[in-house]
Amino acid sequence: MTMFMDVHTGMKGITTEQLAAAHKADLAVEADEGVHFQRAWADPESGTVYCLSEGPSADAVQRVHARAGHPADEIHPVPVMVS
Repeated sequence: MTMFMDVHTGMKGITTEQLAAAHKADLAVEADEGVHFQRAWADPESGTVYCLSEGPSADAVQRVHARAGHPADEIHPVPVMVS
């Protein structure tokens, strides 16, 4: 499985509750595509949201987001990570 970081724009003013609801919507349908969303971050001032997921492809990640009602503007594979 590959890790992906995706970017959503145009979410200016997003609240913690709205971010949690969007993440929950992804989690509700992720298994259908073999994707797992691990974490989400938001910058309410710029309206940018970032999601970290693991899945078989960027297309699978996008399908989950689209079904959840918030398609990503960009999806990037993350082949190298450290913690």
